[in-house]
Amino acid sequence: MKRLLLFFTLACLFVLSSNAQNKLTADTTKTQLLWLGEKVMGQHTGSIHLQSGWLNWQDNKIQSGEFEIDMASLKESERNKQFEGHLKSDDFFGVQTFPTSKLTITGSTPFDKGSGVVTGTLTIKGVTNPIEFKATTQKKDDGVWFFANIVIDRTKYNVKYGSGSFFDNLGDKTIYDEFKLKVNLLVK
Repeated sequence: MKRLLLFFTLACLFVLSSNAQNKLTADTTKTQLLWLGEKVMGQHTGSIHLQSGWLNWQDNKIQSGEFEIDMASLKESERNKQFEGHLKSDDFFGVQTFPTSKLTITGSTPFDKGSGVVTGTLTIKGVTNPIEFKATTQKKDDGVWFFANIVIDRTKYNVKYGSGSFFDNLGDKTIYDEFKLKVNLLVK
């Protein structure tokens, strides 16, 4: 009887400790990833799709996570097929060779008052660099939403086309090194 009671107690503790960390899966149909790229003479905007993702949430923090981005889904808002093709070419993101990009989350600060700082690594075109960004969260009827505006220096990922940091005399054809990614992530 004592063994049975001990086994039951240990089983309850295991269930409680495993429930303390929640693995939340991304809803790829409702999640939105919107990008903004700027140049001297204007800007381009568009979207890209989240292929898959999850995060582990415990003690009001993100403990870990991994998100795959489908680079072939890269779209420009005006649906300029020639421009979209150039973005997918080796000049920019080399989608045929690198069909996905990956964000790996290694942790975060506590989301006190609904916001925290997320750390991890970002891999684009096979190049991985550390990344850090501020995010906010809201619990809603359809799940938990995370929102972030991430600034990414494309040249750190060997995306140098039109960069004034690497090419001279570009004039008004210069494309700024940083692009912005607006994230509206739903996890359940």
